[in-house]
Amino acid sequence: MKATAIKRRKYPFSDGSIAEIVVWQLPNPTPERPHGLKYRLNYSLPDGTTAVRFDNELGKSDHKHIQGVEYPYKFESLEKLLADFRKEVKKQGGGKI
Repeated sequence: MKATAIKRRKYPFSDGSIAEIVVWQLPNPTPERPHGLKYRLNYSLPDGTTAVRFDNELGKSDHKHIQGVEYPYKFESLEKLLADFRKEVKKQGGGKI
C-alpha cells in the first residue's frame, strides 16, 4: 500500500514568493513518523531561496529550516504543524496562507 496525498496546495504571492503544503498519509506509522504522516511545507522567496521549510525526510524525523538553519520540530498534530508553518511564513514576510 502506498502513501495517500491528503493535502497539496500552492500559494503564489504577488511578490513572486510561493508557499507549498504537501502532506501524505502513510499506510502505517513508523518509528521515524509515529504520527503516520509524511510532509513538506515550504516557503520560497522570489529568487527561489528557501526561507521556511518544515519536513520529515527519512533519517531526520520532524524538523524545520528557517533562513538556512535547521532546528528540531516537535510534531503535535497536523493542525498545529500548519499553524506553526503559517506563523513562520508571516514572520518571514510572506502573505496569508
